[in-house]
Amino acid sequence: MSATEAWERYASNARPRRWVNTAGASTWLNWTQYPDHGPNESVLGELAGRRVLELGSGTGSNLAHLATLGAICIGVDLAPSRTDTATTEWGHLPGLEFVTADAVTFLTETDETFDVVYSIFGAVWFTDPAILLPLVRKRMRPGGVFGFSHLPATEAGVTSGRAVSKWNYPAQQWQQMLTTAGFAADTTIIPAPAGNPVGTLLVHASAL
Repeated sequence: MSATEAWERYASNARPRRWVNTAGASTWLNWTQYPDHGPNESVLGELAGRRVLELGSGTGSNLAHLATLGAICIGVDLAPSRTDTATTEWGHLPGLEFVTADAVTFLTETDETFDVVYSIFGAVWFTDPAILLPLVRKRMRPGGVFGFSHLPATEAGVTSGRAVSKWNYPAQQWQQMLTTAGFAADTTIIPAPAGNPVGTLLVHASAL
């Protein structure tokens, strides 16, 4: 099974996002695996007029929220069906584009630069950081923000599946790799809501 086929299988089983969150908003950004839990888009700093890239944009709901705040957005996802869903749902918003591509391929081939790059349980978790992080830095403007989240590492290293691998590294190792790639990074573990055992690793980095 190819990586594209694996993500298409995942997409076919994914549950639709709610129409509104608990605050009644129709668009919002969520860094964690728990609905309406954790910080919001403020992690990324000022967004109006900024060029934003999401790696692993899925159905586009997080990126669509940033577009409503005035960001100029591109979302990249490997699964064609996810791109189609995102375009159908959110394509009417100005300053918002969705592309079907592998993250490494997109970053290698594009000549655009970005003020903000982020990934929420997306491509950063599923791509070799030795390859991905330098490419992200190359496509970012100095002072730009790079943010990503995924599950905290229980064992450091690469978890390999049939078609998809995860790069599970503890916070300190992410900081070291980001420093090598040309970033200044801070990491935190967002505690899980009461009754849930697993928090969320959140990384915030600035391009030097």
